[in-house]
Amino acid sequence: MSKTLELTQQLIARRSLTPMDDGCLDILGARLAPLEFSLERMRCSEVDNLWARRGDSAPVICFAGHTDVVPTGPVNRWDSDPFTPTVRDGMLYGRGASDMKGSLAAFITAIEKFVAEFPQHRGSIALLLTSDEEGVAVDGTVRVVEALQERDERLDYCIVGEPTSVSKTGDTIKNGRRGSLSGTLIVKGVQGHIAYPHLVKNPIHMAAPAIADLAATVWDEGNEYFPPTSWQISNIRGGTGATNVVPGTVEILFNFRHSTASTPDSLKARVHAILDKHGLDYELAWEMSGKPYLTPRGDLVEAVSDAIRTVQGIEAELSTSGGTSDGRFIADICPQVLEVGPLNATIHKINECVAVADLDALSEIYYLTLRKLLA
Repeated sequence: MSKTLELTQQLIARRSLTPMDDGCLDILGARLAPLEFSLERMRCSEVDNLWARRGDSAPVICFAGHTDVVPTGPVNRWDSDPFTPTVRDGMLYGRGASDMKGSLAAFITAIEKFVAEFPQHRGSIALLLTSDEEGVAVDGTVRVVEALQERDERLDYCIVGEPTSVSKTGDTIKNGRRGSLSGTLIVKGVQGHIAYPHLVKNPIHMAAPAIADLAATVWDEGNEYFPPTSWQISNIRGGTGATNVVPGTVEILFNFRHSTASTPDSLKARVHAILDKHGLDYELAWEMSGKPYLTPRGDLVEAVSDAIRTVQGIEAELSTSGGTSDGRFIADICPQVLEVGPLNATIHKINECVAVADLDALSEIYYLTLRKLLA
């Protein structure tokens, strides 16, 4: 049994449903301590975090990830217990196998191999681990980043072990993510009896032209790495439930997934301008849940791409698709952040799994990246 498979199985056996860690960080810390890592536990509310570092000089390469997993869903629909790691036909089954306990194990075995070969390596190796990525993500990575900022501790490179691959491990590198900007819009009218339209102002009717205008707006053209910014409505709520009453207000929930070609402030200003143009009486509250970040081609992209080419014999594609990740927080203290991990085909699903062979391949990719940057 490979060391990476064995460690992955140990982690899967822990019922670390978000935000619980259930001892995963203890297992990982026990592997890092003999390698002369300093281990700093940061518990915030119910969330366990670990900042581990070996060395005190630059460049600093950090591996980042989470020990928490999403709920299993109906256990009786799994072919084996989701917290009993099971190998069948070359696949390892269990909750968190691909998201992302396999990556955590690969981090550790890659670091162990590298330190054994290069005990006096240049720079520093760090790990930023949390149990709050699958949940609200308030007391996890963001808190560790805040602590590092307060003491002016910065990173040069970061690899997040999110499952990024599509058809073969290593085929896709996430070199950025779109920002997520949400709005809660309340358009005000005058409630009244539907039979007396001259005595009411229907906020749904009033909002409709503005909605059409917003939906037709080209916010930007994107750029080399990002698709164009999109604006989408997720919910519309209005009315009293009666068929003969015009509502006094309508609430519209919407979201921007935006590229680095637009800023949150520019998007907000354009939305307000459109609403004002249509003469609406409204309230609008904004929530920024994720800033966009981008790592262009450079040292880290080159190192990871070379490693994937060597191990897997494929050319990795750079992508910024998908939702958000904790990389959005780490980008505040690190100029180069990439996400590189196993296949994402079964994440959050019944019978989540990862190919056993992919665990060793992933460990070797991380190891060769360390060699390229720190040896």
